[in-house]
Amino acid sequence: MNNYLIPANTKRGRLIFGMFKQFDLILLGIGILITIFFLAFLEIKGMFMLILAMMPGLICGFLVIPIPNYHNILNVIIDAYTFLTSRQTYKWKGWCYKNGKKN
Repeated sequence: MNNYLIPANTKRGRLIFGMFKQFDLILLGIGILITIFFLAFLEIKGMFMLILAMMPGLICGFLVIPIPNYHNILNVIIDAYTFLTSRQTYKWKGWCYKNGKKN
């Protein structure tokens, strides 16, 4: 009997820490650096300013969270945008697409 074992995620070995692409880590790093810059140089006098200063890191962290069936949230947003902005009418290209007309 020929039983083959196929790994569940063969691309995971090409990812950094098994979860991130290089772009994901760059995006997260930039968000964290901007957050650290804001925390160091802004005068934070309340909870609103603290949340505002931490937003770049939180947003970038949210975008690179791995989720099932996609790579991360950023890929879901890109795929949804591509779907919504692309052509939504699909032309039939089956075996009878010429409807009996000759060239």
